[in-house]
Amino acid sequence: MTTGTRPPTAPKRSRARTFVPLGIAVWVVLEIWLLLLVADAVGGLTVLFLLVGGLVLGAAVVKRAGRRAFRNLTETVQRQQSGAPPAQEREGGNGFLMLSGLLIMLPGLITDAVGLLLLVPPLRSALSRYTERTLERRMGRAAPGTVGDAFQQARMHRPDGKVVQGEVIKNDDRPGSHRDDEGPRPPLTP
Repeated sequence: MTTGTRPPTAPKRSRARTFVPLGIAVWVVLEIWLLLLVADAVGGLTVLFLLVGGLVLGAAVVKRAGRRAFRNLTETVQRQQSGAPPAQEREGGNGFLMLSGLLIMLPGLITDAVGLLLLVPPLRSALSRYTERTLERRMGRAAPGTVGDAFQQARMHRPDGKVVQGEVIKNDDRPGSHRDDEGPRPPLTP
């Protein structure tokens, strides 16, 4: 029996939800096919050594990138506490260095090749600059109320860059709201 109304249709899937799983499946099949091809040509034990070597090399790269990021963080915090001007932007690409290590750690020859390419400093810095420009452009166009707008607001800071330290004192004149330790307080210096 028809009533003349259409049944509700499902919402349309985005391209990413359609193509990302398909791309991952194609990547996995290519990795397995290439590993089998190389194992047939040079032997299974050699491929096993390649995979274990990739795991060790990738772990070393990730460890190095983590130490480098921690060193940059501590230097920045020390400069900020001492009141020194911020350091000039040094070499970037810590995220791509870490991504490189993770790609090398994944079992497969295609990911190893991409990870090794990301170890090349000029390529890594060019990708870092491109990614930064793209993110800046997209965040600049972010509509109010979106995640990009929240990131844009979080990045705003005072033009002079000064931080004023202080203490908030609440005067509460209601009866029964006095404090027992009304004596002098020590200053808030680090």
